[in-house]
Amino acid sequence: MRCKICGITSYEDAMMAIDAGADALGFVFYEPSPRYISIQKAKEIIQRLPPFVEKVALFVNDTPQKINETCKEVGATLAQLHFDVDTEFCNALTVPYIKVIRAKTKEDIHKYPDDYKLIDVYCEAYGGAGKRINIEWFDGVDCSKMILAGGLDANNVASVKPYGFYGVDVSSGVEASKGVKDTQKVKEFIANAKA
Repeated sequence: MRCKICGITSYEDAMMAIDAGADALGFVFYEPSPRYISIQKAKEIIQRLPPFVEKVALFVNDTPQKINETCKEVGATLAQLHFDVDTEFCNALTVPYIKVIRAKTKEDIHKYPDDYKLIDVYCEAYGGAGKRINIEWFDGVDCSKMILAGGLDANNVASVKPYGFYGVDVSSGVEASKGVKDTQKVKEFIANAKA
C-alpha cells in the first residue's frame, strides 16, 4: 500500500517521512486546522525535497483559482479536495486533483466509482480528528482505487491490508503533538503498511 503522511509542517518531518518510505506528503492549506501551513513555509519545504515524492496540497472550501495558484506557487503535484465539488469546478482546475469522500454511510464510499478517491470518516471538523471509519463497509468492495484515511496508526494499519486499498493516509496517528510527527510512529506505520 502506498503511504501518505499528512499535516507536514517542517522540513525535518518531511525528510524523516520520506526516509521512512512515504510515497506522498500532505500540506494543509486550511487555516482553522492545527496542521495549517503558510504558502511561504510550504514552498520553502517543497523546494528542498527530493524527486519522486508526491506533494499533496489539501484544501477546504477554496475556489479553483485559489487552488491553481497555491499549487503552482508552492510546487504541489496534487490537490486534495476536502469538500464537495461538481464537474464544472473540477474542469476549472489546472492541476491534478483527488476528491475526498467524507463518508457518513456505506453508500457514500461508492461515489465516483471510476476515480481514485480518498475516503475519510465524516466529522464536523475537516480531517485530523482520528476517528475511524467502519471497515466492514468495504467487505466485498473493490478498493483498488481507494485511499483510506481516518483513525489509522501503526497498530491497526496492517489490519486493512486484506481489503486491497491503493493507499493509506495518516496524520494524527503518527504525531507527537498536533503538527509535529513522531519518528518512531511514522517508521512503524509505513513499515506495517508496506510489509
